Amino acid sequence: VQLVESGGGSVQAGGSLRLSCAASGSISSIDYLGWYRQAPGMRRELVASITTYDNTPYVLDSVKGRFAISRDSATNTVHLQMNSLNAEDTAVYYCYADDTYQLYFGRGTQVTVSS
Repeated sequence: VQLVESGGGSVQAGGSLRLSCAASGSISSIDYLGWYRQAPGMRRELVASITTYDNTPYVLDSVKGRFAISRDSATNTVHLQMNSLNAEDTAVYYCYADDTYQLYFGRGTQVTVSS
């Protein structure tokens, strides 16, 4: 499974960004797609995920109401819409795929929110 992220960048607090991740390879085996993030000096945390079976979403409590995850099955792409960004959202965001046996990660995309 290969994952390629796009859409990161710098934004002022209160702004929005949309991350996208294109999946390729053995995508029929994937059960979940989603996003982790890792801020400097912090552990990597799961931000959002979505099931490939029925598009059931999960979003981290601290970003509920601000972030939304969606999936386009026709293009094997998962999106993370991020609104009302704040400085605490600054991190490298990694797309991931879970096929039950292992996790696959993209290279990551930097999101920087300035206050």
